[in-house]
Amino acid sequence: MIITKSISFSKVEIEKLSEEFETYIKTVIDLDKKICSSGANRHFESEKILIDKGSKQKDIWGGGIDLETKTIDVNAMINIRPNDNNTSNELLDAKKRERFEELTKYFFGLLFR
Repeated sequence: MIITKSISFSKVEIEKLSEEFETYIKTVIDLDKKICSSGANRHFESEKILIDKGSKQKDIWGGGIDLETKTIDVNAMINIRPNDNNTSNELLDAKKRERFEELTKYFFGLLFR
């Protein structure tokens, strides 16, 4: 189940988001508009939702959260964008990476209490 929103996910929503992989949730975040689309099987599915809602490609980055270790990663094939100075599936820009992690903690705040 994919859920896209600009406020924190509830406990029930986090449970629904984990249905795809059980212990991992793929996330795609618009760093500018502060919108998160999570729960997809592939990052591009959430990327498309955000673009359809008016997000700009340059602001959208993917990663995920490991529900067992509470580890946030910034790995996604959608991150490979040489035109945006990102030649890796890893989000390379330190400021964008920090922002992605900060927003992930906001959207999944219940996991970090």
